[in-house]
Amino acid sequence: MAIEAFFVPAAAGQRFALLHTPDTPSTPRGAVVYVPPFAEELNKSRRMAALQARAMAAAGYAVLQIDLLGCGDSSGDFADATWEAWLADVKLACDCLQRRAPAPLWLWGQRAGCLLANDAAQRMAGPVNLLFWQPVVSGKQFLQQFLRLKVAAEMLGSDGKGVMERLRQQLRQGEPVEIAGYLLSPALAGALEQAELLLPHRSGRVEWIEITGRPDGALSPAAVARLTQWQAAGQTARGTAISGPAFWQTSEITECPALLEATIERMSAGGAG
Repeated sequence: MAIEAFFVPAAAGQRFALLHTPDTPSTPRGAVVYVPPFAEELNKSRRMAALQARAMAAAGYAVLQIDLLGCGDSSGDFADATWEAWLADVKLACDCLQRRAPAPLWLWGQRAGCLLANDAAQRMAGPVNLLFWQPVVSGKQFLQQFLRLKVAAEMLGSDGKGVMERLRQQLRQGEPVEIAGYLLSPALAGALEQAELLLPHRSGRVEWIEITGRPDGALSPAAVARLTQWQAAGQTARGTAISGPAFWQTSEITECPALLEATIERMSAGGAG
């Protein structure tokens, strides 16, 4: 496995990218673009994303991890980020990777990154497979949970409901809000609130993997409902539930080996793509 770090020129500045490629000189089994989660979940997930990228490369896949606008080592601040700019970054990453590895394309999204990956896939002319890690199905619900971080921080001496309304009023008035160290713009908040995990691009397949704490080890009701709907519409989609820590939200950096193994198994089970 080889790892290469470089910057990709973009409409606004440049994007930091990390490319993992197999050691074998033959054509990769697939070309995978990682679409990361939102805000602090991204930082908590970096370890797992790196381990999975290496495991994919060892299994014969070329993997590109990219820092979106305003994230990581890429240009801009988080306050500069917009949904459309992030969609453009995903396309930029796909184009860059497919030039280097002309193989079946995968978009690998995690949490809110699944919303972005699915939206990006819908805009693509060519075939694309989707790998979802613990997908967020409703951007509106996710935004509400993100805003609650601010509410929780101001609960002492304040009315929680009043704090939430103030935050939403700021966004409605076009003012950014600071939440857990991230300056959230009204444009990004509005786009996130409208995002839904709808029927994917039908040219490829969907592998939905989630970590469950349910006693029966089953997928969440939301996952079952969405997958059943997609399958009824003719989408090739499978769901897999595993046990392990919710590493994107643990206080310490945590690993989930079962997720790494399940991901390679599910991707490989469908053939070369």
